[in-house]
Amino acid sequence: MSDKDVNTYRDEEGFVFLETGATGGDGRPGDTDDVSVDSPVGALSRNGTAAATDELPAALQRDRVVTALLRAQSITPQEARETHAEWTRTGERTALWRVLAKHPTVDRTLVFAEAARIYAFREEVVDPDQINADFVRRVIEQFDRPDQDKLLAMRLLPLREERDEQRGISRLVFATYDPTRPELYQIAHDVGLAHFELRYAPEAIVAPLLDELYPRRNEYLERIEADEQASSFDLGASYEERDRGLVDEEQLEAEINRSSLINLFEAALVEAVRMGASDIHVFPSPARETEIHMRVDGMLQLWHTQDKVHPEAMLAVVKDRCLNVDRFDREVAQDGYIQRTVDGSLIRYRVSVLPLADTSREVKAESIVIRVLDDRRVFTDLRQINLQPEALARFEKAITQPHGMVIMTGPTGSGKSTTLAAALHSVIDPQRNVLTVEDPVEYILPGARQIKLGPRLHLEDALRSILRHDPDIVMVGEMRDRPTAELAIKLANTGHLTFSTLHTNDAPSAVSRLYKMGVEPFLIAYAINLIVAQRLVRTLCPACRQVDPSPDPVLLRELGFSDAEMRETDFYRAGENRSCRKCAGSGYRGRQAIAEALYFSRAIRHLIVESEESIDEDAIRDTAIAEGMLTLLASAREVVKRGDTSIDELLRVVSTD
Repeated sequence: MSDKDVNTYRDEEGFVFLETGATGGDGRPGDTDDVSVDSPVGALSRNGTAAATDELPAALQRDRVVTALLRAQSITPQEARETHAEWTRTGERTALWRVLAKHPTVDRTLVFAEAARIYAFREEVVDPDQINADFVRRVIEQFDRPDQDKLLAMRLLPLREERDEQRGISRLVFATYDPTRPELYQIAHDVGLAHFELRYAPEAIVAPLLDELYPRRNEYLERIEADEQASSFDLGASYEERDRGLVDEEQLEAEINRSSLINLFEAALVEAVRMGASDIHVFPSPARETEIHMRVDGMLQLWHTQDKVHPEAMLAVVKDRCLNVDRFDREVAQDGYIQRTVDGSLIRYRVSVLPLADTSREVKAESIVIRVLDDRRVFTDLRQINLQPEALARFEKAITQPHGMVIMTGPTGSGKSTTLAAALHSVIDPQRNVLTVEDPVEYILPGARQIKLGPRLHLEDALRSILRHDPDIVMVGEMRDRPTAELAIKLANTGHLTFSTLHTNDAPSAVSRLYKMGVEPFLIAYAINLIVAQRLVRTLCPACRQVDPSPDPVLLRELGFSDAEMRETDFYRAGENRSCRKCAGSGYRGRQAIAEALYFSRAIRHLIVESEESIDEDAIRDTAIAEGMLTLLASAREVVKRGDTSIDELLRVVSTD
């Protein structure tokens, strides 16, 4: 069937939709099934019964995919309304259903599957074990490198070649999670594909397969490999010079200018983003080598050891590529930043440089830690944090109050900033003036005015001036001392919803910390709505986790598990499958939060106000537990009981005293 045999029109995305006919050899869709996608949301559902839905905005009722999902009860009217609000707020020019796929509580796989059905794309059942890897590589490698990148970026997985006897042609069959994208046809035209067909397969199947069969290019690593093949490539000083610990500045300058060192550093920036690393650590080892580590899921992993250059050369390259860092100053702490575009997205990096002690006085060793700030990884809804239901309910209650303070506590790397960003996203509204005061600003929050501190604007000064900016909601990055704590609490007491962080081990000890800073007990009691102590635990890889056949009953009782829980719970441990596609053999994949949410009830406030010379943390904790608070340990036990993490991970993260 040729294009002349059908009537076509364009939907709200400009996608060519066919009125009649089946999927053709050119890969375009045919007609839909017997469900009328143009009928209003309140019309008959597939089983002939009325779909009970509330009145929804007209834009939602015009979106075929959203209405089909509502009729199938795959999404709720509330989720549809929230999607419409986000679509309106951001001014998205894409279809509503694509915004729906980003909703934190919506299964995006269901959305893309329904879109493929609506636009009449066939679904392909892809078995990773049956994929012909040689065929995939052969198809992709027949194109030039830029065209290969286009195909891989759009997640097009070649499956096989099929013969269309009716038309007398052969066509390539591709699987992709979103075959409805109009740009796919432009890419196919650009790479010279005359006859092809697109079919739907879930993203969870297609993306890992392509990454395994054809890992994404890192052009900087490729350049390094080319340099190594072209020459013996000794970039460093001789071992005799290393032993003496002396570095000639002219020789160091020559090493720094070698492109291979620059390529290595740029490659590390790219790989950190792709690995989902939170930090990059660069430092000299005792063997006078430069080690580059990535922190993934809270654990450091050695990524590369550079033994062909003096460590000072590698460290100088890193400093030279940063803004606001002096490469020649090796005896002071410095802070800088970097910006790069990785895989089409702007990524920001925060750089911290510290001098290190070394056995040789002549050697100026330094440690460099680079925080990866990827705005794509920012949660926009508290439900994405995976807090326990009790903690989530208390959090949502606290942030819906017109005033008061919400405090996040925990060590560095416990996800405090991520949770606060999600909380702020939940309360940001065009009718509210939201201000943040941070040093430094980590994540860009649309809808908030973010005040950047610096040498001429300190936290205390910014807080004193902030009231003149008529705020409704304020976030104070960290309460570091008495003046900033008192100013932040003053904001909460003067009718503002205030967010901040504090470094304590649990929620009750945050009350003691504020008291020891010099804040009056009655101010603490009546300014604070909620204190949340948070940690992050690694979640077990669902593909290779293993049931622990003989967990230690004595240890489990010490951790608070009852005999009934021990009988009814399947305890899991990390798998040992080094070839696991999902976790790359680590046994864990991703992290989730556990939290201790101390809500300031009337009883808690009275305990604090009645304190005399010291805060009774035990009394506060016991009262909060009686009112339903889960401690960090109890929250971790719930995650273990669900089979999401292991006892080993619980012991690693949570204090069991």
